[in-house]
Amino acid sequence: MNTPKGTIYIVEDNDSFRKSMVRLLQMYGYKTVAFEAASDFLLQTTLERPGCILLDVRLPDMDGLELQKILKQQRFELPVVFMSGHGDIPMSVEAMKEGAVDFLPKPFDPEDLRDAMIQALVRSRYEMEEEQERAEINVLIDSLTPREKEVMRWVITGMLNKQIAYELGTSEKTIKVHRSRVMQKTKVSSVPELVRLASKVNIEPMGGS
Repeated sequence: MNTPKGTIYIVEDNDSFRKSMVRLLQMYGYKTVAFEAASDFLLQTTLERPGCILLDVRLPDMDGLELQKILKQQRFELPVVFMSGHGDIPMSVEAMKEGAVDFLPKPFDPEDLRDAMIQALVRSRYEMEEEQERAEINVLIDSLTPREKEVMRWVITGMLNKQIAYELGTSEKTIKVHRSRVMQKTKVSSVPELVRLASKVNIEPMGGS
């Protein structure tokens, strides 16, 4: 099985178990960074991507679920794989509802760990690509004038030029010009493409909620 590239951040207070996780994951070819406590991990100002967090539920300063929520609030949204020797069903359900990739009860099979890391890093790579695509789309959107942005929101409703012209109190010819510029600047060739582009950056059709 191919090993996706990425950094795995291990947060585990048990010294011997933490070291064994480092050795195992490095044997699989991963870069690892290990921490004894959640507070130590939170001192990190930047996190490498693609990456994921292998997080123990029971930590001396805060539990892993609390750390997961803090990271989401701070927008450090690396995929999380939980591990616990004390985990129960409600805890695992809460972890998964908060977006965890997996919940591994200790002791777990090394192959289960490897599978979870692969899944987490694949997700991280996908999220990176999605984020980059949204950034590129926003650059295109920012190149539009305010009027072109307004016309774009009408266009993605599916309305015809003459209908949009009526709504805006202008001529069909003017709307046609604006529409052409919108398509050119956003580098799309059809309305369905423009709809998909707008949805990627949460631009609502005119009249949408």
